[in-house]
Amino acid sequence: MNDSPGWATPGSPSDGDRQGNPADQPGNDGGAQQPARPTGDPKWSAEQPPPGQWSSPGATPPADAPQPPPAQPAGGWGAQPGTPYGGQQAYPGGPGQWSQPLAAKPGVIPLRPLGLGEILDGSVATMRTHWRSVVPITLVVATVIQVISVLVQKFMLSDLPLSSTEDMTAEEAIDTLGSSLAVSVVNQFIQVLGTIVVTAMLTMIFSRAILGQHSSVSTAWREARPQLLRLIGLTLLLALGIILLGAVLVLPGALAGNIGLAVVGFAAWLPLIIWLGIKFSLASPALMLEKSTVIKAFTRSSKLVGGSWWRIFGITLLTSLIAFMVALMVVAPFQMVGIFAVGGGMDSLEDGSAQTAWGPLIFSGIGLIIAQTIIMPIQSGVTVLLYVDQRIRREGLDLELARAAGIENYGTTGG
Repeated sequence: MNDSPGWATPGSPSDGDRQGNPADQPGNDGGAQQPARPTGDPKWSAEQPPPGQWSSPGATPPADAPQPPPAQPAGGWGAQPGTPYGGQQAYPGGPGQWSQPLAAKPGVIPLRPLGLGEILDGSVATMRTHWRSVVPITLVVATVIQVISVLVQKFMLSDLPLSSTEDMTAEEAIDTLGSSLAVSVVNQFIQVLGTIVVTAMLTMIFSRAILGQHSSVSTAWREARPQLLRLIGLTLLLALGIILLGAVLVLPGALAGNIGLAVVGFAAWLPLIIWLGIKFSLASPALMLEKSTVIKAFTRSSKLVGGSWWRIFGITLLTSLIAFMVALMVVAPFQMVGIFAVGGGMDSLEDGSAQTAWGPLIFSGIGLIIAQTIIMPIQSGVTVLLYVDQRIRREGLDLELARAAGIENYGTTGG
């Protein structure tokens, strides 16, 4: 039994349904076999787990079944009978084979623990299959973000002197630095607000895509809106924590003029915020899908990430690298056209006018709109699917998802 709050997506069973039949809970299937895979049924995954990789939680072998080989030292079998998800099967299903449950696939992912490829594929598949809902959301938000960013950069930096660094006076250097920081802060604030809206709405679309259900833009907004203020609070709380940690660890050395102390503080601050960022990376989908409070969302993320920090860190880092490469390939050509075709070429780069000229700003903004329209669904999807994967591994969420998707007798006792 676990303290899972269940699945808050529309179409899921009620709390009463989840608690009414013990046989429906993970670990209480009575050792029953999974139903046979219907021929040609799209709700079943085409790629089933390899022999011996998955086992039904709590399954027990029949009395006349031959016993499994004894546990081996590290590097051998090493799994005890009945170990859910990742241990060997409790008993063989035939000579040289192990029996395992079939994995249902009502939507974009199979309902079993996911590998890296399946998480990335599920994210891309959702964007491709449900593009009528995904693309308008990300396109509109990305366009608003870039229009504001271009206007801010144009009018806040246009009065700055264009002289070279060597010719700048101390006052001009301070003005330039202050204006650049102000532009960066405004752009980041707008970016964060846009990302919050996208994350809220795409989370609801992904939750339905897992069940094989479609969601319109209006439906996604209606479902996400009640939690939107809490999501803003969660994001601001994370940002505040990062700033306070920086103030405690880095600021004292900087104010004292001690470069060594500031570097040491930064060296402690950077890994700490990375660790906390991964630890609370699943708070957003937990907040949206479990309809919880901000504090409960942080607690849920910490619990789900516990023991899997390095795996989630690796997948998140790889996703970020993929997003960076996609953005680079999309934005770079637009920036080159903006600078060399309509922006004055190398001269504008040397004197700094490229950062305030309309041509480079507009072309760069167009490239960023396209890149963000592609990147934001992938990153949001990976986060949601990591959350679902961890709950499948820890809480048997695949059984609830199967019932919510309308797959009868999935993981229950047979007749």
